[in-house]
Amino acid sequence: MRPIQWISAPAVALAAIATVPAAGADLPVKAPPAPVYAPLPFTWTGFYIGANVGGAWGQGTVIDNATGGSFGTGERGAFAGGGQLGYNYQVGNVVLGVEGFFDGIASSNNNTSNVVTGLAGHQFQGNANAIWASTVAGRLGFTGPGFDHWLFYAKGGGGWVGYDATVSDLTTGLSAKTTSSQGGWMAGGGLEWAFAPNWTARVDYQFIGLNSFSVAPNFVADRFVLNNPNVQTVTFGINYLFH
Repeated sequence: MRPIQWISAPAVALAAIATVPAAGADLPVKAPPAPVYAPLPFTWTGFYIGANVGGAWGQGTVIDNATGGSFGTGERGAFAGGGQLGYNYQVGNVVLGVEGFFDGIASSNNNTSNVVTGLAGHQFQGNANAIWASTVAGRLGFTGPGFDHWLFYAKGGGGWVGYDATVSDLTTGLSAKTTSSQGGWMAGGGLEWAFAPNWTARVDYQFIGLNSFSVAPNFVADRFVLNNPNVQTVTFGINYLFH
């Protein structure tokens, strides 16, 4: 009887082993989990070009240098529109850039209600209208994790404004007109939002301080100067960013 037991034991073991692959073939095969990738942070680096619309207004005082008489030329708000282009370079959370800006300004007939009496007793009235504004500025912005699609920025540089200015002699009916472009400094800032991979929207503010300039030839012995003028703009724009 013992020989039979020795032969049967290996046979049983081999049969059990042979059934393992067959049983394993019936088990479902699970695919490995898909890798999870964190989204790349948005980058502001690249050239951009865009358009804007908004408003502009200005201040200044026309002075008769001969008599010291003056009348203000506070400008009513006027429609402004144009475009901008520039370049951003992002380093960490800081965005450095340079930008050029140009807007036409739809302002006219900005006469003052004040009347100035000149040396010869003549009565004068005037106006000064900003008709365009342009700036070149460096920009310093800040963005960061959790709000990398938003950019808060300040900017500063140079500004230029084109003026149409007229002084009228109400006594004689004569008038003199000056068309001039004046330069100065600019400071401002804004907020920009990347709402798509290559598109951004922004709101922007600028203050342009200008040099004083003569606004009309002499009337008799009177000479008029637009003193310490400035122009401010608030615009809403959209940019296309080339990454």
